[in-house]
Amino acid sequence: MDLDRTDEQRDFANAVADFCKRETGTRSQRDALTENGLHKHHQGLYQKMADLGWLEVVESSMVDMCLFLEETAYGQAPIGGFATSSIVAGAVSRFGSAEQQKAVVGGTAAGRTFSIAMSEPEAGSDVAALACRASFKNDGYVINGQKTWCSNAHFADAILLVARTGGVPGEHAGLTMLLVPADSPGLRISGIDTMGGKEVNDLWFTDCVVPADAVVGEVGAGWKQLMAGLNVERLILAALMLGTARRAFDDVLAYVKDRKQFGRPVGTFQVLRHRIADLATEIECCKLLVYRTAELVDRDPSRVLPRESSMVKLKTTEVAREMALAGMQMMGGYGYATEYDMERHVRAALVSTVYGGTSEIQRDIIGKTYGL
Repeated sequence: MDLDRTDEQRDFANAVADFCKRETGTRSQRDALTENGLHKHHQGLYQKMADLGWLEVVESSMVDMCLFLEETAYGQAPIGGFATSSIVAGAVSRFGSAEQQKAVVGGTAAGRTFSIAMSEPEAGSDVAALACRASFKNDGYVINGQKTWCSNAHFADAILLVARTGGVPGEHAGLTMLLVPADSPGLRISGIDTMGGKEVNDLWFTDCVVPADAVVGEVGAGWKQLMAGLNVERLILAALMLGTARRAFDDVLAYVKDRKQFGRPVGTFQVLRHRIADLATEIECCKLLVYRTAELVDRDPSRVLPRESSMVKLKTTEVAREMALAGMQMMGGYGYATEYDMERHVRAALVSTVYGGTSEIQRDIIGKTYGL
């Protein structure tokens, strides 16, 4: 579907797509960059994109950001650090000091990576339950506690930590954002093995000290600042899954056109033809929702869109999951084999309905916006 794009935006998306075809267009290229799918980020490839100026989309419009995310996800470019870096850059651009903006927003554009640490063993969807504490002492903050499911912390330059500087677990008040260098004494990072490879980590803080100017925004205003970033975070995840869904669709479409059973391509059988039609329609709906929401954000970046941002995250991740699982089913045993990319699409899509706010949480938020 041809959306209303400027010539510059179309040229940008085409350039990213062409780059991915050259650099990550074959399975052997992707395997070499990721150790057969184990890693989600290759700094060398990421730096090439930075050198081309493409990572400067963190300072551009949300439409431009979504175009970049969609095309790199479709091209299966292993630049997993960009999504979390963009989320951190968004928070810092809104609330950070000039020095922090230069380090994080400018750093991301130059090829640096950042992570965000919010979830804890007893606090996931329930952000108010956060217990990791940063205590003010000697003109700085001493951090103690544990964080978990921290994407990309194992190679990030710094981590945007959401910690409790006041109040007690169960309250949204008293949460604060702090920038913590990943090599800080007292911070231990340990990877968590997942079906998607090396992506997420446990973080342990033991008397980890950061200066007072590590605070991003206002002390105690972390909850309000988190809410202001929901549009960006959920759109980033949705754009990535839009690209993944498109790639899974094109992969299975090529397969059912070529694979023959009972003397003809399996895609000509009505059951598969209708399934392809339904999935194609769902993906086009997701595309419209992603870019419509991105345009709303660009019109007024200060406006929080709880309904729209939850809808786009919910719909696109659910469709990506459905697309990948349907692709595996339509490919039969070959969809399950590591020889093909479909099983990787499945692993990428399954977790998307969990991170960044589960589908259940998104539905609850949407329901509340209707007064329920």
